[in-house]
Amino acid sequence: MMSREHSPTFRRRLLARELRKIRRDRQLTNAQVAEAMDVRQPWISRIETGARGIQLKDLKRLLDFYEIGPGDYRDKLVDLAKEARQRGWWHAYRDVLPPQYAEYIGLEAEASEVLNFEPLSVPGLLQTADYARAMMSGTLTEMSEEEIERRVEVRMARQTLLTVTPSPRLWFIIDEAALRRLVGGPSVMRTQLRHILERARLPRVKVQVLPLAAGAHPGTAGSFAIIRFAEASEPIPYIETIAGDLYLEKPEEIRTCNLAWSYLTAKAIGPVESLELISKVAEEC
Repeated sequence: MMSREHSPTFRRRLLARELRKIRRDRQLTNAQVAEAMDVRQPWISRIETGARGIQLKDLKRLLDFYEIGPGDYRDKLVDLAKEARQRGWWHAYRDVLPPQYAEYIGLEAEASEVLNFEPLSVPGLLQTADYARAMMSGTLTEMSEEEIERRVEVRMARQTLLTVTPSPRLWFIIDEAALRRLVGGPSVMRTQLRHILERARLPRVKVQVLPLAAGAHPGTAGSFAIIRFAEASEPIPYIETIAGDLYLEKPEEIRTCNLAWSYLTAKAIGPVESLELISKVAEEC
């Protein structure tokens, strides 16, 4: 098994959280810090939201202004900045990855737990290459065969998360409609369903099916994922839409997604029954 490495994306967000906390603890505004640092206010805002990294020389100057002297805490912040400037494996695919999707991969790479609901398709971490290829070929986005193949490579590379050490807890809820949709034809779909059955046997993977008989439910609005981290108290919900992807970080948005997940787990059938249903659907293909 491969061992997990720190994700620069998550390191950048951790550093952003700490810098935001330091400023607020000192009861300073972004404008006041920007003036003291002789920079524009958006520069401070983008660093504190994790939208951009920070050069080591600028970080040290900022910590000096905050009067964070030599010691373990300052060293920790400097180390975070160094790790945030490294490049994840997905950086090599930046020419075909939308920025928001690349950000998601970076967060997923250091997750301690990923909760993922999919109403219309098989979750990306459980897809076969043929299924992923067929899905990408059917989108509104015009992609060349080369671009599709590179995106399929990314999807397959993401799946090392299922076997890496230590592996995160991965919990998937899939609507029955997604299992019955013949993406790529009967053969591709049959292989895909059997692949889900194989992956569901992994010790840190849990798969549940939301049956069609469940009727209306909180997930009818669309797919979403909730990413949780060992080093952060608040999870980050991620929502895919046809117009783009969204990260929800306001407390009330996080509560809404957590509540929706709770309802979906209650409406979904249990793991054993779910695998029996997936096996049955595979036989019908």
